[in-house]
Amino acid sequence: MNRPPIAFRVRDHERPGLEVRVNFGLLTGREVTPAEIDDLASELRAIVDSFEIVAEQRHEFADAVEAAVHQVVIETASAPDEVVMEMVGAAERWAYACFDARHSDLSEL
Repeated sequence: MNRPPIAFRVRDHERPGLEVRVNFGLLTGREVTPAEIDDLASELRAIVDSFEIVAEQRHEFADAVEAAVHQVVIETASAPDEVVMEMVGAAERWAYACFDARHSDLSEL
């Protein structure tokens, strides 16, 4: 049985012009949901025409250190500083809204 290759080397990787990283796991203690990504996309559409959102779980290893990080990365073409600041502000508001939505339920117990 021939199995298709699923792991491969990428020789050249074109980086996006701009990345906004949201340390989602540090704030919320969990991974982002698809519905939350949709909410972020709705916020960003008002700021920038074209973008990608990547939800990633990174595992970093060094000598005696291991870390798992849940990040949301927004990638787009280069933009003026004022647009970048709008994107960062929208991402922060979105992340805190995600946190508040889950943690406000705890106060009702």
